[in-house]
Amino acid sequence: MDFQIRDAISANMTNNSADDIRGVVEDAIKRGEEHLLPGLGVFFEKLWNNSGEQEKSKMAGELAQAFTAS
Repeated sequence: MDFQIRDAISANMTNNSADDIRGVVEDAIKRGEEHLLPGLGVFFEKLWNNSGEQEKSKMAGELAQAFTAS
C-alpha cells in the first residue's frame, strides 16, 4: 500500500469524532466501491497497531469467524 494513502487518510481523519469516523466507515461499506478498500485497510492498520495482544487475538478470532464458510 502506498504511504501517500496512509498519510492522506491520517491527515483527513485527525481529530474527527467517533461519530464522524463511524460515518466514514459505514459510508465506505455501503457504497461498496473497490477503491475505498485501501482506506478501510488504513483504518484497520491503525486499530491493529494501537491494540494490545489480547485485543489483537480477539480481533483475529472475530475475523476468522466472519470468514468461516456457513
